[in-house]
Amino acid sequence: MTHPSPQAATLGGGCFWCLEAVFELVDGVQTVRSGYAGGDVPNPDYRTVCTGRTGHAEVVQVQFDPTVIPYPELLGIFFATHDPTTLNRQGADAGSQYRSIILYHDDTQREDATALIADLDRQHIWASPIVTEVAPFEVFYPAEAEHAGYYRRHRDQPYCRAVIDPKVATFRQRFAHRLRPAGASPAPPPR
Repeated sequence: MTHPSPQAATLGGGCFWCLEAVFELVDGVQTVRSGYAGGDVPNPDYRTVCTGRTGHAEVVQVQFDPTVIPYPELLGIFFATHDPTTLNRQGADAGSQYRSIILYHDDTQREDATALIADLDRQHIWASPIVTEVAPFEVFYPAEAEHAGYYRRHRDQPYCRAVIDPKVATFRQRFAHRLRPAGASPAPPPR
């Protein structure tokens, strides 16, 4: 019996710590890695990305088993756990590095993303239209080691309690059927 190869999804929805914390809980997600994508400066680091002048967004790259969690369902989780209607902003985090972005890896991902955005806009879930950028994936630059597993390591910090905890709670409430089994965790991303 052959198993399908893992697929990659590259998503930005504000601070990468938030998305990493959510996607680490999803059954079928094999690895989650924070980093930078969508810009035009090679090998950016956190400090330069935070200037907003590199063009990069803070993103997570998710490796997932599509037989366990299909890509459109990953996107559903993505849209439910950030605000896709604010341009270059998530809460108090402002700048193009915090934009909502889907970097598609193939035409099927592009089609799934644009169809879901159109459907969500038709449903008027948010008062404003979705401004999530949909662009081709080009290159992913891993974030510095101190960003990996940030929420797991710093849950008592005010930012984690005020910003990330509510996103994790939303995931747990709305997607309980997609929650990773107790005791299971994704493999740590390669460094």
